[in-house]
Amino acid sequence: MAQPGHTVALLLVATTALLLASGTTAQDCANATFPAGRSFERCNTLPVLGASLHWTYHAANGTAELAFRAPSTSGGWVAWGINPAGAGMPGSNVFVASQDGSGAVSVLTTVLESTSPSLTNGTLKFDVPVPPTAEYAGGAYTIYTTVALPGNSTTQNTVWQAGPLSGGSILPHRTSGPNLQSVKRQDFLSG
Repeated sequence: MAQPGHTVALLLVATTALLLASGTTAQDCANATFPAGRSFERCNTLPVLGASLHWTYHAANGTAELAFRAPSTSGGWVAWGINPAGAGMPGSNVFVASQDGSGAVSVLTTVLESTSPSLTNGTLKFDVPVPPTAEYAGGAYTIYTTVALPGNSTTQNTVWQAGPLSGGSILPHRTSGPNLQSVKRQDFLSG
């Protein structure tokens, strides 16, 4: 059994490690770099799944140029989207990044009509003036696009997710823990 002094020391070390880890997570958003000179005015480290959202809001035309980044293995997928109909997954218009068997990264756009969506590539319910692209590097996917914010509102219900692939096919994500907490009311004006 540990002596009281050792227990306190271990707790201090563990607390310091947790604080440093959370500080690193918070800094990841602000210190993120992007290829080809891309940069964004604002970012948020999202509360779950290790994800972050980076964006520049253009008030003149009500669009947000954005990058969504989330860790994943090359055998997984990540997704980010806006739900103009309300909070949660059903009704969300999403961008899903994954790799095929050859390692080529692609982005599927789809509207999630239910909690068991068909994931057919389709047109979103808001304008996407810049077609989405994605990359996989450093153990994370990054999705790039520009969206016209629905209703010209700077506050939107957003969702994000991560899950596995099998033979290049998108499999369902977990239905517990962080995977059910990946929703946020995002303010694109103030962050």
